[in-house]
Amino acid sequence: AQPVYNLLGGRFHEKLRAYAYMPTQGIWEDPEKAGAIALQLLQAGNTACKFDPFTPFFPQPRDFSLKTINHVARIFECIRDAVGDELEVAIGTHGQLTTYAAIRVAQVLEPYHPFWFEEPVPPENVDEMARVAAHTSIPIATGERLLTKYEFVEVLHKQAAQIIQLDVGHCGGILESKKIAGMAEGHYAMIAPHMYCGPVAAAAAVQLATCSPNFLAQEFNCAELHSALLKTPIHFESGFITPPTAPGLGVELDEEVVAEQRIVPG
Repeated sequence: AQPVYNLLGGRFHEKLRAYAYMPTQGIWEDPEKAGAIALQLLQAGNTACKFDPFTPFFPQPRDFSLKTINHVARIFECIRDAVGDELEVAIGTHGQLTTYAAIRVAQVLEPYHPFWFEEPVPPENVDEMARVAAHTSIPIATGERLLTKYEFVEVLHKQAAQIIQLDVGHCGGILESKKIAGMAEGHYAMIAPHMYCGPVAAAAAVQLATCSPNFLAQEFNCAELHSALLKTPIHFESGFITPPTAPGLGVELDEEVVAEQRIVPG
């Protein structure tokens, strides 16, 4: 019995860089708070984080004023003042922006060197995402809402993104995800797997990341319940995940906890 990653080429990474979500409450009103929060994340061992400064999410896509964009730049400035270049900070938009607004945002934020610019425009419009990518040095990331290798190959061929955020559960499972990761590697693109669907999906993403040479960072949202559902939780410490060595996905559900959480339709 082997871990899945051994069946897909073997373990390439001894540990996996994970990125945290930066809490945003209060940072709009007081950008200095963003610096303090970023420093806390850094002191906890994190090397990367993500936040979405452009809210609300809907309606979309839409314009953002220069005043708003410059205020976001002020937030980034406070983060850089607090942590320097010790913490990577990604912009985690959800396709909120028009193409021209995304290009303006990128130009204003380039001096702060974001880790990536995620879904700057709606992801189904690959040509417009490629237009944004051509206008900025910030790496473009996309993929959590794409479903097949045919969608990903269009993104890669059109050079619309350099960071591919495939979701193992969305795009057909581990084998299909491995194909997409391989296509990305062949286009010199990195993967940063999306993970927002519970502990089993997280375990599958870890297996893919472990055997993928072009792995960059793993999204990791693990609530207390997610850990409780597993007999042995995914090992996360100081910003890194240690891949399991147990067979299969490397995790086992605690059926008693699962039964306690089951919702019975009434």
